[in-house]
Amino acid sequence: MPPAQALSIAEEKGLDLVEIASTATPPVCRIMNSGKFFYQQAKRESEARKHQKHIQVKEVKFRPKIDEHDFQFKCRNAERFLLGGNKVKSTVIFRGREMVHNEIGRGILNRLASELTEVALIEVPPRQEGMTMVQILSPKKEAAPAKPKAKTAKAAKAGKDGKPAQVAKADKDGKAAKKEPPPARAESEEK
Repeated sequence: MPPAQALSIAEEKGLDLVEIASTATPPVCRIMNSGKFFYQQAKRESEARKHQKHIQVKEVKFRPKIDEHDFQFKCRNAERFLLGGNKVKSTVIFRGREMVHNEIGRGILNRLASELTEVALIEVPPRQEGMTMVQILSPKKEAAPAKPKAKTAKAAKAGKDGKPAQVAKADKDGKAAKKEPPPARAESEEK
């Protein structure tokens, strides 16, 4: 159908003539409401973006002379990041003559990777970049659990057994008994 005829049909119906596939021979056009079409297309794209997983790269920095407690603390933070579904960039920063002993930094990064083998995969092994040594760890698929749900107000008020902490007892008729405030403490006025 010639373009002029298609345009006249579209104008009669109060719709638009939209080119769908311009690379095809002959080009494919369609008579439709273009505003509605583009709105629905944008809505589908935004819905697809909602369900994408956003991965951040969190960084944990070390020094060659790191203490055991500090190492364990940073290791726990890295594990928390990995369980949250983020990647971890672990960095050892050298200063001055510490560069002579870069095997110490490599040992720290290898130790970190070995302690996190249950939750992490080594994406980029330790490599020297100037005065720093960098390693990137990514979470294992099966190790990353779903994020915990936030407690609701009712769950926060509930006791250990899951029941509310203060429950009014019902009388014989099934009506709830009125709660009485706890007795006030009698303070002695001896002086």
